[in-house]
Amino acid sequence: MTFSKIGFLRQAGIVCCMVVCLHFASWGQNNSSVPVFKDGEAQIVEAFSEPSNWIRHDLWVETTFDTDGDGLLDRMHVAVTRPKQTETEGLKLPIIYCTSPYYAGTAEFSQGLFWNVNHELGETPPPRTHVEVKRRGKRPIISNSHINTWVPRGYIVVHSSSPGTGLSQGAPTVGGKNESLAPKAVIDWLCGRAKGYTEVDGSVEVKASWSTGKVGMTGTSYNGTLPLAAATTGVEGLEAIIPIAPNTSYYHYYRSNGLVRSPGGYLGEDIDVLYDFIHSGEESKRAYNNAQIRDKEMANNMDRETGDYNDFWAGRDYLNQMDGMKAALLMSHGFNDWNVMPEHSYRIYKAAKERGIPAQIFYHQKGHGGPPPMKMMNRWFTRYLHGIENGVEKDPKSWIVREQDKRTEPTAYADYPNPKAEPVVLYLSKGGNTIAELHTIKKQEQGVETIIDDVAFAGKQLASVPTSKNRLLYVSPVLQTDLHISGISNLTIKVGSDKKAANLSVWLVSLPWNPEKNAKITDNVITRGWADPQNHTSLTESEDMEAGVFYTLRFNLQPDDQVIKKGQQIGLMVFSSDQEFTLHPKAGTKLFIDLDGTKLELPVVGGNKAFKKAIK
Repeated sequence: MTFSKIGFLRQAGIVCCMVVCLHFASWGQNNSSVPVFKDGEAQIVEAFSEPSNWIRHDLWVETTFDTDGDGLLDRMHVAVTRPKQTETEGLKLPIIYCTSPYYAGTAEFSQGLFWNVNHELGETPPPRTHVEVKRRGKRPIISNSHINTWVPRGYIVVHSSSPGTGLSQGAPTVGGKNESLAPKAVIDWLCGRAKGYTEVDGSVEVKASWSTGKVGMTGTSYNGTLPLAAATTGVEGLEAIIPIAPNTSYYHYYRSNGLVRSPGGYLGEDIDVLYDFIHSGEESKRAYNNAQIRDKEMANNMDRETGDYNDFWAGRDYLNQMDGMKAALLMSHGFNDWNVMPEHSYRIYKAAKERGIPAQIFYHQKGHGGPPPMKMMNRWFTRYLHGIENGVEKDPKSWIVREQDKRTEPTAYADYPNPKAEPVVLYLSKGGNTIAELHTIKKQEQGVETIIDDVAFAGKQLASVPTSKNRLLYVSPVLQTDLHISGISNLTIKVGSDKKAANLSVWLVSLPWNPEKNAKITDNVITRGWADPQNHTSLTESEDMEAGVFYTLRFNLQPDDQVIKKGQQIGLMVFSSDQEFTLHPKAGTKLFIDLDGTKLELPVVGGNKAFKKAIK
């Protein structure tokens, strides 16, 4: 296909303003204000645009669960912002709904909030400090996010606080079932199937008479996780979601292939830390919630000793809950998001396509956050909430911001990974403590090479020095042409150790390393991966490593789509403890890598032919 910027979307299927106005003609004969559409997008309507004319009110929606132990069904605090015409003219509009555990404030970062990572693998970590959140926020406004964007375009914006946060009842569970059922209840209320009340303990009902029963959700990070959580319930009326950098599995967020691994920038965070961070609900209910959720369910199941996968983590993985999902999915993520890593979005996007759910994915080259361009979001919600046939389902499935472009100017591709990408198998040659070769020809009897673990050395130090006993580095020839990588790199590695447990970290880097402070985020690290050799057989059961025994692991690195510029070299760096992400055991553990049993599969657009051309 011919690649194009989003600003040059095809003309076919675009609906002009006149056609859409006719769509509303019969309704508009008796009313003065209606949504307006042009080129398949909702337009700003002057009659909806004056904030002083908006109606703002709050209420509590009754759920189907009781998680704070008071014997009563929990009620969620909900705030509504809508054009006055929904009251004065009987106008019904679709809803943009955002929900979050953050709206009423979070705990302050303090010494002891996070787990201490300075201990040996497999040991019980020292206890950490629990914190209390000082609640903030006033009625009736929960949040102002998205209001100025969507209300003038003919939407109602609804916010709610998650269970156990703000003025919502219940307990935070960080991925538990109530975090899916809470937004479902709000959507049920918006569709006339659940009850809303004027007061948290009142009996006076509130009806959503202004709702069309068409709901879309969006948000970033945790706020992007919750639209997916709601969608997995299959709730009727949730037509479309736009999750931005969502955490789609708490195991993938806090563990990696059996290894205890922190999210980037939050060393020592775990699921119970996040629980403390967001627990801003009613103070009188906190002791019960802490005892039942944090100190019982989480403490008994999160398992920082082994990092193994279990039923607790499986229940907090939305990939396992997608069978009932129907909502159209526009996913957004950054390839250099080392907090919520890009695998989170790809795994759900892939599963949605397999289930026949309308799906598109937008990737940029920056870090955490970053929504799709407004044009993409507008077309998505216009199609699925207003029902305007704008052809969005026929658009390219993948939109990727190239390294030199603005986030608002993605390039269209048929899909992600790039359909033209094929795995190129690369082998290692001896000499990795200096700089050895990474090439397509497998040399025999390369032998075993050794890494001495020392977390005092950061990954960027190890990648930029010519010699180190603390890492192995294998590099391609200098690229003579640009090389486009798209998809998931996979590493097969045969490893042993002189200890029963060891961290295993892998970085794919672009060399020479750019040490400048203003280096682009894409200049150095291509992608990363981590694994626990104790889980070489199963993620659910660790097995101590035996001295002199080698174990074969096969695991994926994080998804990527990047053009490596000519003049660079692709480097595979293997080391043990990662200063930024893993536990910090004492230095000295030895890892032994059998080069003959190790290979890297690199997804290259154009496959072997393109790779060989680039290194000729």
